[in-house]
Amino acid sequence: MAMKIEFVSPEDILYSGEAVQVIARTRGGGDIAFLTGHEPFIGSLETCEVRVYEEGGDIRRFAVRGGFVSVTGPEVTVLSDAAVPAGQIDVAAARTQLADAKAAEDANPEDPYARDDRRWAEVQLAAAGADDGGAAH
Repeated sequence: MAMKIEFVSPEDILYSGEAVQVIARTRGGGDIAFLTGHEPFIGSLETCEVRVYEEGGDIRRFAVRGGFVSVTGPEVTVLSDAAVPAGQIDVAAARTQLADAKAAEDANPEDPYARDDRRWAEVQLAAAGADDGGAAH
């Protein structure tokens, strides 16, 4: 039995579909899987890859830059300012962002913005299947 899943930003619904399972990473809680009938839940998301498992066996991957996940009844909602489906990730741009963030971290290892930017670039590359150190996919 499928549940409804939506990725919502302040401006728009970024994705709406059905899933049999959704896996995300919450702050301080690690990875959590949501199945149909999951207890109501609200959690803060880390910058992470969210995987949506569809009934036919397909897996949709999304890079999510923080936000929240809410489970109510048969619905899972991911609220985030930045959520990008894996197929829409600009791999070249993400690699450039990663290089820039690493350079900023090298210049100032305590810079939390550089650390966040590095994590965002890494998550995008992982979701796109391009986290291989630079080789094209």
